[in-house]
Amino acid sequence: MMNTQAFNEEIARSSEWVSAVKMEMAGVLVGQQKLVNRLILSLLCKGHVLLEGVPGLAKTLSVKALAGTMHAAFSRIQFTPDLLPADLLGTMIYNPETRQFSAKKGPVFANLILADEINRAPAKVQSALLEAMQERQVTLGETSYPLPSPFLVLATQNPIEQEGTYQLPEAQLDRFLFKIIVDYPERDEELQILSMMSRTGATPQTKPVVSVQTVEASRALMDRIFIDPAIESYIVDLVRATRNPGKVDRHLEGMVRAGASPRATISIALAAKALAFTKQRGYVTPQDVKDLAHDILRHRILLSYEAEAANITSDSIIDSILSKVPVP
Repeated sequence: MMNTQAFNEEIARSSEWVSAVKMEMAGVLVGQQKLVNRLILSLLCKGHVLLEGVPGLAKTLSVKALAGTMHAAFSRIQFTPDLLPADLLGTMIYNPETRQFSAKKGPVFANLILADEINRAPAKVQSALLEAMQERQVTLGETSYPLPSPFLVLATQNPIEQEGTYQLPEAQLDRFLFKIIVDYPERDEELQILSMMSRTGATPQTKPVVSVQTVEASRALMDRIFIDPAIESYIVDLVRATRNPGKVDRHLEGMVRAGASPRATISIALAAKALAFTKQRGYVTPQDVKDLAHDILRHRILLSYEAEAANITSDSIIDSILSKVPVP
């Protein structure tokens, strides 16, 4: 069996593309290091990402920058209230010469999908996207067509308090690996943004530095990263605590209508392996799990009316759970 040092060296060689992608994105994005790191983890986990923040915080730019670093097909879909499922998935076209229908595939048939302002589209479009996100296939007529691999939906949404937004259904939210809250930049970062973007010339672009095949090879290596059974138990305990947080903190009794599903348990384990890979480690640590908990769990916790009345957020519930559940 390969020893730990040799395995770590193999990971270091295989993960060289990670720093190349980060360097390319740093030429376009100022700050937002956590966001960039999460987008790279989503590539390794084949997981969809939901970015939430007010307009103007470079959510769209970050996704386009990531797509620019890859030799992969990229589609941008602007979600609007009048968008139809066929605009997303495609449709069947009748050919009068052959008297047959043929499939005209929509923009969803790409490796990276930027679903811009996803919560402005109606329920029919959301349900059409749900099959693509979960099954990685699209049904047109009576035929199901597989989507290319990898297939990632990188969605942006405005806070639901804004005009013209719809609440995404819980079933769809659960399909996102991460929900990342994008906040305002620091003052120094905003000065840097001003210096970079206040010229009327061409905006900086990323160039391709990694292929789909390289990312696939990294995934195969990532699968071999070790998770100690004690850490697996820790992950399960954290997720189970979201379903009845009153058991770990009596102040949270009755604050949650529904907690995270087993899909969250699997997501934390996968993402922790990916995080260890990017840090060139052959094993997962409890800190890896802690670092990922908020982004994986926040959109999977349904708050009760009592919690909303008391201004308790899912993030504060996760904070409490992390402080109460024993760390191995």
